[in-house]
Amino acid sequence: MQYVAMKSHDIRRNLATEQYLMNSDQIKPPFMLFYIEDSCIIVGRNQNTLEEINQKYCEEHHVTITRRLSGGGAMYQDMGNMCFSFVVPADQVKFGDFGELVKPVVDALHDMGATGAEVNGRNDITIDGKKFSGNAMYSRHGKTFSHGTLMYNVNTDTVADALQVPKDKIESKGIKSVRSRVTNIRPYLRPEFQNLTTEEFRDELIKRIWKVDSIEDAQVNEYQLTAADESAIDEIENKWYKNWDWVYGRSPEFTVKKRRHFTSGTIDARFLIEHGKVANLKIYGDFFGTGDVHEVEEALTGVEYSPEAMTKVLNQLDLQKYFAGSDTDEVIQLLTIQE
Repeated sequence: MQYVAMKSHDIRRNLATEQYLMNSDQIKPPFMLFYIEDSCIIVGRNQNTLEEINQKYCEEHHVTITRRLSGGGAMYQDMGNMCFSFVVPADQVKFGDFGELVKPVVDALHDMGATGAEVNGRNDITIDGKKFSGNAMYSRHGKTFSHGTLMYNVNTDTVADALQVPKDKIESKGIKSVRSRVTNIRPYLRPEFQNLTTEEFRDELIKRIWKVDSIEDAQVNEYQLTAADESAIDEIENKWYKNWDWVYGRSPEFTVKKRRHFTSGTIDARFLIEHGKVANLKIYGDFFGTGDVHEVEEALTGVEYSPEAMTKVLNQLDLQKYFAGSDTDEVIQLLTIQE
């Protein structure tokens, strides 16, 4: 069995690599992939992206957002997390049976001292009732890949901040994530494995999965990406994982409610979002203005539901005409900022 230890720390690049290797014949299955990411959130195929992320926090802290091909819930990752994927012939695994696929990883963790680690529930690996690995599965063209996270030394405070969304403000038909108690696996490992870098942790797993004494012995099974591979991966990365329509526009229909009381009156805005754009907007309130607020509603209809696109439109309007006495910047913030 071969493997690829990806050099990139960009989740979009790594998901594109995974997709390329699964769909090409460069490596014959079964094979494994390992990758480590900078701060990012990956939402499941059927989720509403904005319902899963704290967009304001993610923008301020440069958290990359993308969507994967597989289902399941949203996952936060940073450089303390190690991802792994198994790609196998589809007829060799029952779809949804994560236990058998991730067994080599669980066995390796047991060997490193985390003897309480177990596959639990639908797609999690847990220890002491806490989740440290979430897994998702996707099948196409006779191949199945199962990819998962391993929280080795993740900043768990950031997990909560990046994924915390005020649920009363958004209602959608997307598949919601089920938040679980999480932990890092590091404290459960034997002492000699508790002060590794994430890369060193990955190498210890590889040694045990391939049953060798050194990472150099395992590297005879490592596939090196070619220039042709990299070019094909570029194309997939841009078509899918860096594509706004895929990441946000594919979100199911949802509604957003925004309400704020200004000294000049209350503004209550109700958005209907379809395919990532404003499909309908109604603005209510006891504010005053000489203009018909329906003109604001019409101006935003059809616009990409993002702060940048909506702000650009609103800056072209004389908002004092519709919301007399209100601070224009505060009105724009209310209508555009996705808290």
